[in-house]
Amino acid sequence: MLKNIQIFQQHLIIFTRYPEPGKTKTRLIPALGSMGAANLQQQMTEHTMLQVKAVQKATSLSIEVRFAGGSFQLMQDWLGSDLVYQTQGEGDLGARMARSLADAFQNNAEQAMIIGTDCPGITPEILTTAFQQLQTVDLVLGPAVDGGYYLIGLRRLLPELFTNINWGTSQVLQQTVAIAEKLNISHAYLPVLADVDRPEDLSIWQAVIQNQAGI
Repeated sequence: MLKNIQIFQQHLIIFTRYPEPGKTKTRLIPALGSMGAANLQQQMTEHTMLQVKAVQKATSLSIEVRFAGGSFQLMQDWLGSDLVYQTQGEGDLGARMARSLADAFQNNAEQAMIIGTDCPGITPEILTTAFQQLQTVDLVLGPAVDGGYYLIGLRRLLPELFTNINWGTSQVLQQTVAIAEKLNISHAYLPVLADVDRPEDLSIWQAVIQNQAGI
């Protein structure tokens, strides 16, 4: 439960992990080494935060970071003391996401959204569009190339969407949509984007860096 925290009507939750070598981006360690993989985790999280804060400047939005690894102090030292931090807690990814959304809605959020930090293609425009779509549908999904999703947005808690899902597989989006359709939940989609999880995905990140640098 979030205590003494002001949750706005539009609430964005970022799932990330403290960039400790050997414990993050492990599938990239063969290509980057444990330190390199941790550095990439750090850079991608910071990139995502820049996109989110750009949206916050343009609209009334509360931001929460749900983290694994590290500690509250380490997270504050890394990303700043002006953010709300909560540990992801126990359970599989679905349980952790459902818990974070339940907390948001219990604290008067009317639109709550979760993103990760693995998808460098997320832009302020995509995030803004997602909140706009939530004005007319109950569920917004950002499909990932690998069959998962990089964003899920709701305007009420729908715990069924987070159970009986084969997390970490190419079936995640398909299974989620099937549940939504079975329950007759209105939904909309954002543009398809690619995650950076494996060595062959590193070119996606390099393209983002080059674009930022104007190369």
